[in-house]
Amino acid sequence: MATVRLWTDEEVERDPAVKAVFDEIRASRGTKFVNNFWRALANDPPTLRRTWDSLKQVMGGPGALDPLTRELIYIAVSAANGCTYCIHSHTAAAKQKGMTDAQHMHLLAIIGMAAETNNLVNTLQVPVDPEFLVGG
Repeated sequence: MATVRLWTDEEVERDPAVKAVFDEIRASRGTKFVNNFWRALANDPPTLRRTWDSLKQVMGGPGALDPLTRELIYIAVSAANGCTYCIHSHTAAAKQKGMTDAQHMHLLAIIGMAAETNNLVNTLQVPVDPEFLVGG
């Protein structure tokens, strides 16, 4: 259960700042659906605006990584941070951007392998090889 109120469409319509962001979300995604993350952030319109603008730039703006790769990274970081909501949201987005079942399973294998080796190296306190250090 959310710790804040999730705004309804009727409430959004009454707040011009929130409505503007929701209209942008709908237009950019080509859907009337606005997910619960944005509905929770609507409780603080400046945070809603800032987060939406940042997300648009990082996930949708020009960049060296293609849109699917960006979503795969988002899934991996969300898994590392234990964010179930973001894992589901960005898995759906990755599927919309063409992720196949085989790619999804391979991604999950990589995430699991990284988690295992990260935990081992941290537990063993293995020092970083000088050759891996930038400028080293």
